[in-house]
Amino acid sequence: MKTLNDKGMRRLSPAGEWCVHSYYTLCPWAPDGSGRLLVSGADLDGGSTHIYILSPEGEVLARFGEGRPDTSFYHTGIWQTWSPDARYVYYQGGDMKHPLICRYEVATGETVTLAGDMEGAPPLGEPIISGFLGMLYAAGYGDGCYHPENAPIPFEERDRHGLFRFSVEEGTTELALSVNEILAMHPDREKILAEEKRFVAETGHTEGFTLMAYCVRWSPTGERCLFYFGNHCVDKRRGEPKLSYVFTAKRDLTDVRLVLDMSFGRTGVHWGWHPDGAHLIGYASHPDNGGKMCLCSVRYDGSDFRMISRHASGGHPSISPMDYTLLVTDESTAPGRVVFIDLTTDTEVGAYTLPRTFGDKIPAGRNPQKICHHPIFRPDGKKILVNCLPDRNSVVCELDVIERK
Repeated sequence: MKTLNDKGMRRLSPAGEWCVHSYYTLCPWAPDGSGRLLVSGADLDGGSTHIYILSPEGEVLARFGEGRPDTSFYHTGIWQTWSPDARYVYYQGGDMKHPLICRYEVATGETVTLAGDMEGAPPLGEPIISGFLGMLYAAGYGDGCYHPENAPIPFEERDRHGLFRFSVEEGTTELALSVNEILAMHPDREKILAEEKRFVAETGHTEGFTLMAYCVRWSPTGERCLFYFGNHCVDKRRGEPKLSYVFTAKRDLTDVRLVLDMSFGRTGVHWGWHPDGAHLIGYASHPDNGGKMCLCSVRYDGSDFRMISRHASGGHPSISPMDYTLLVTDESTAPGRVVFIDLTTDTEVGAYTLPRTFGDKIPAGRNPQKICHHPIFRPDGKKILVNCLPDRNSVVCELDVIERK
């Protein structure tokens, strides 16, 4: 297993802190080419969280955004994101039931907040499009248990939640596309409603499916986004069939298209954008074995769906922005692995074996004793950034891209 002193590995996060770089779909490097990057940090003993701006060498240039760790912190940090001109950093504040969008001005230290939520800010800047992350965790994402009392908006009130449009600059919030509106345009609407009716009759639940819109991810240019619709990780004891659909839309949420169906026995996970801005990549059902996953790609309009690799970990895949034939993903083993795949031959060309859990007994759900590596390419394609857990504190490391021989 690799250590932080091995060749090709360099720790960047501050010592003595539990740190992650947010999510693999959000570039942590400043868009101005300065090499600065964003990292979330936590003091496990003090119970506080914050954001660091680091130099390319790992020097702390700024610390801000003091808060308290929510369950989601140990997976995605505070969703810290640069503005397009690197003037601001956006991040989550508050808690999952009463979230805030915070905007920190790097030069002055001024912070402006708005009631709302986000899973990263768009590459083109405001408005921010997002569902409420608290809905996902209330459904059971964090610990596998259903907590409807923790939902920011009741699941059954489908005209009140969905995708929101937030503007910190203007101080405005609007529900841009409700769950009911998405359901109304869904090609399988009648099937979903019929299954919901059966579910209510058979289980005796007074409410139906835990439908929501979530996981907004932006194309590299910011012209389009994808979002998930369904129940995703709902508590299995409720007996709901898995509903997981990926839609794409233009930035203004027009031209909404159903691109992927991973429901009713199909499988798939972790869909994001190809660096070409026209395709999506992720894990879906193998064309010859629907119960098994493989790496696939599809065009934003739902055409050109195809398998690109037999790799089946269900990890977090990214394609090099400088070489569309090189993919990196991770594996949730113990220890974990960060794997490089040559897509022209569908072969593994190299891997890093890295720690991702700490302790003899790992609690269920999101917690500081386990992490996801979440590999992401640096914009020049020469390095990747990952999270790893060599001891009590998670650290953010820069790794050399493994070259093909």
